[in-house]
Amino acid sequence: MKILFAASEAAPFFKTGGLGDVAYALPKELVKQGVDIRVVLPYYSTMPAKYKAEIKELIHFRVQVGWKSMYCGVKTLKLDGVTYYFIDNQAYFDRPSLYGQMDDAERFGFFSLAICEMMEKIDFIPDVVHVNDWHTAMVPVLLVDKYHWIEAYQSIRKVITIHNIRFQGVYDPSILTSIFGTGMNIYHEAGVKYYENVNFMKGGINFSDVVTTVSPSYANEIQTPEFGEGLEGTLGYNSWKIRGIINGIDYDVNDPETDPKLEYHFSADDLTGKAVNKAALQERLGLEVNPDIPLITSVGRLTDQKGYQLVQEKTEELLNARDVQIAILGTGEAEYENSFRYFAAKYPDRFAAVIDFDITLAQQMYAGADLFLMPSAFEPCGLSQMISLRYGTLPIVHETGGLKDTVVPYNSYTGEGTGFTFMDFSGYALLGTIYRALDVYENQPKAWAEMVREAMSSDFSWKEPAKDYLDVYQSLVNE
Repeated sequence: MKILFAASEAAPFFKTGGLGDVAYALPKELVKQGVDIRVVLPYYSTMPAKYKAEIKELIHFRVQVGWKSMYCGVKTLKLDGVTYYFIDNQAYFDRPSLYGQMDDAERFGFFSLAICEMMEKIDFIPDVVHVNDWHTAMVPVLLVDKYHWIEAYQSIRKVITIHNIRFQGVYDPSILTSIFGTGMNIYHEAGVKYYENVNFMKGGINFSDVVTTVSPSYANEIQTPEFGEGLEGTLGYNSWKIRGIINGIDYDVNDPETDPKLEYHFSADDLTGKAVNKAALQERLGLEVNPDIPLITSVGRLTDQKGYQLVQEKTEELLNARDVQIAILGTGEAEYENSFRYFAAKYPDRFAAVIDFDITLAQQMYAGADLFLMPSAFEPCGLSQMISLRYGTLPIVHETGGLKDTVVPYNSYTGEGTGFTFMDFSGYALLGTIYRALDVYENQPKAWAEMVREAMSSDFSWKEPAKDYLDVYQSLVNE
């Protein structure tokens, strides 16, 4: 079976969020399971030098973008058994950031056109094209509308994965002519029409054979007005082809027994190293080094989506009520950055704020803490809570999306659970859940130790999710 996996980013080449992790780890696991899967990405100028040194030129050709004939180079390299193709055009991809450019519609329109034309030219006609989010969502549309005359393409099946439906690629309908050269025949409600605009994501949903999301709960949530971001009607109409598949995390990278970013290693059978990591983390962050004080960490984008308004609202009350330490790592909205700096200055031995993006410190915070705070307003899947579980740090999460699907709430009667959850998205509910977690930590050491062992024994590797994706591919090819 041949799969072409198209994404706008993939670690370790380019990464801004969870999509980058998935686009690296899922193909790597599918290759292990015997699938010929190849990944196509833009060739951003920000690629690390060590990979630029390994890359090879494959072919180049011209792509018609509206009335313009644009250069398109295809470069390639192999990493972890996966063949990568990179679409090269420096006019589009030599930018200081991956996204947020004024011409993103044209940049990713070109990328989608180049993917369609590349397949025939490199002699790789996949059984399935798997696209991700709005940046590549027009590929299924183009295969049906613009390239249907190519006989080799007519049997290609199409899958789109929605990682975050908030970002959809909504533009003026003139781009159908000025970029894609398709005319207006797909500009209708069962196509790409979204009010008076073109919606890339909507087109991908309507023209794909299967729509997957990154957790079962999120698959249901996005079909409601609360979470559908205006596409709930389109998703409801296409509900018969929606599948929710929980993401995994890379167990080669996230392993408390071997992680090179940790000063001390540990396992579920021997947690000695975790206690030493906690002391090292407290010292690094300027907190009181005390094994008995519960340490809560949080790593993420400091935004409303991640629920940091609740943290901001209740931090002072928590610090005045309980003997606890809090450490936050991330960047985001200035309001939260400044609030957390204020708390750090006011409570220097109990609250630490690192307003930065620091991968090494993030791993140390996953591993060295007792509790991990992730009160997201919505969370399609979430990787941080799975990483924290892997490192025996019990998550406190809002019951939404992938958080609901991956964290088993503590049951005080049976002692079962891997974390602490709350349903009502409010500061009151968050604070009450933190208090419950602290009560178990302080008063029930045996129950706490059992939860840590259960958390660390949970399997969030890519092995099972990759099998689920393989089942989707096979069902399409066998139809």
